[in-house]
Amino acid sequence: MKLRYKILLGLLVVLLVGPFLIPVNSSGTLTKEAAAEEVWGSQSQFVELAGQEVHYVTAGSPASKRLIVLLHGFGASAFSYKDVLEPLGEIGYVIAYDRTAFGFTERPTTWTGTNPYGLDGQLVLLDELVTEFGANKEVIILGHSAGGNVAASYAEKHPEKVQQLILYAPAVGLAGAGNSIGWIFDIPQINHLGPLLVSTIATSGLDLLYESYVDDSQITDEVIAGYTAPLKVNGWEKAFWLFNKAPRSNNVGERISNLTMPTLVITGDQDTVVATEASVEVSKKIPGAALVIIPQTGHLPNEEKPEEFANSVIEFIQGVGR
Repeated sequence: MKLRYKILLGLLVVLLVGPFLIPVNSSGTLTKEAAAEEVWGSQSQFVELAGQEVHYVTAGSPASKRLIVLLHGFGASAFSYKDVLEPLGEIGYVIAYDRTAFGFTERPTTWTGTNPYGLDGQLVLLDELVTEFGANKEVIILGHSAGGNVAASYAEKHPEKVQQLILYAPAVGLAGAGNSIGWIFDIPQINHLGPLLVSTIATSGLDLLYESYVDDSQITDEVIAGYTAPLKVNGWEKAFWLFNKAPRSNNVGERISNLTMPTLVITGDQDTVVATEASVEVSKKIPGAALVIIPQTGHLPNEEKPEEFANSVIEFIQGVGR
């Protein structure tokens, strides 16, 4: 009996202490600045917002009376908009930024106050960006997929600051760690190993990219390099773990009909990531919303058919108020 208890005690010690003996190191070796330069060169810029150095790129003139803010989706970055920046820059000042945990924006590991990885933190950052760059401008917010959830939530919270809203394959209502199981992520052993658990994004992220295209022959080496470059940043795994732990839903999808600003919903006709039908339903719930379905595209029409995507956005923006 004593031997049995000793064995059980030994197993318990292994379970409690063992995880902490596993080294958790980042596969990334570059600074955010160095990794960003590989992708964007001199176009890469940083600005401090919400206590973070936020990476962004621009197009168009800062003197324009329009500010067009582009929010990318899950696992992406401003790189996703590279082919539509210049066309949109012809009608306004365009800013595409990397959301916290993605791209080349700073990845904080400690903070006071609002969690920068949660939805509330993302809204604070977006509001500071609009304040920084949108003074005396008409503000248009465009959000893709999970970025659409942020865009819709911001428009709901600050309707007076958003003159036009564009929801592009919007994943409204997506949650982070739910209250029912979120506590599991805070178990010290799991929290320690978390960055290792999410490091599979290096491969599964590319799987999602291929699922997002109808014509995956367009996924060139340049595209793959652009999507994987953020994984070269030291500490990306820890940040991605913190992002997945954070609460990121306020159920805005249930209140989407409360949005009153002119709104455009865009989707690909073969989107299997955020089903085309789901985007169509969102458009029906928003009073007066316009809907554009881009043929022969999946979850990323801005990459598969950038000209059609940009033209749809430009036509909507310029048509509002006529």
